[in-house]
Amino acid sequence: MENIVDIINSQVISSVKQADDIDKAINSNTNVTFLLTGDLTSTKSYINRLQEAGKITFVHIDFIDGLSNTPSAIKYIAEQWQPQGIITTKSNLIKHAKEMGLLTIQRIFLIDRNAVKRGIDIAHSCKPHAIEVLPGLMPNIIDELTKLTHLPIIAGGLVNNKQQILAGLKAGALAISAGNPGLWNYRL
Repeated sequence: MENIVDIINSQVISSVKQADDIDKAINSNTNVTFLLTGDLTSTKSYINRLQEAGKITFVHIDFIDGLSNTPSAIKYIAEQWQPQGIITTKSNLIKHAKEMGLLTIQRIFLIDRNAVKRGIDIAHSCKPHAIEVLPGLMPNIIDELTKLTHLPIIAGGLVNNKQQILAGLKAGALAISAGNPGLWNYRL
């Protein structure tokens, strides 16, 4: 299994929140796409289109309509949809996804100091390949997180411009996930 650090060529990740943006992700400079839209009948075709365009694709399983958060759902995703990895807030699913050969990203929300500590503790116990932290607008917290964990940090959420992307990267984030297609063509 590849290391997530080795697959990031563009430090901006396209975070696709609606099907209409799949073509924008395909035509963007990003090489990694987070898929946050779809359902049981459409997600496989979305993944196929992205992968055929050379995009490394992670499915955010918490956002796929009709998908349960169970080990059998992870098995189905790995065997039938075959993305490179998954994103989830559910730490119990990280272990199952890793056993199925998927790269894993634990998403945590940084709402206060307790959430930061708890999120890092959870990530250290389930050992994802990376952590995605939201919101991504806090360079000082990103810097702090890089000192608290050896896991790569991806920052996302509320990122609206190149300066915010650069601030997150300078603070130590491996990459920045952005839902705004206008941010997907920076060469970083």
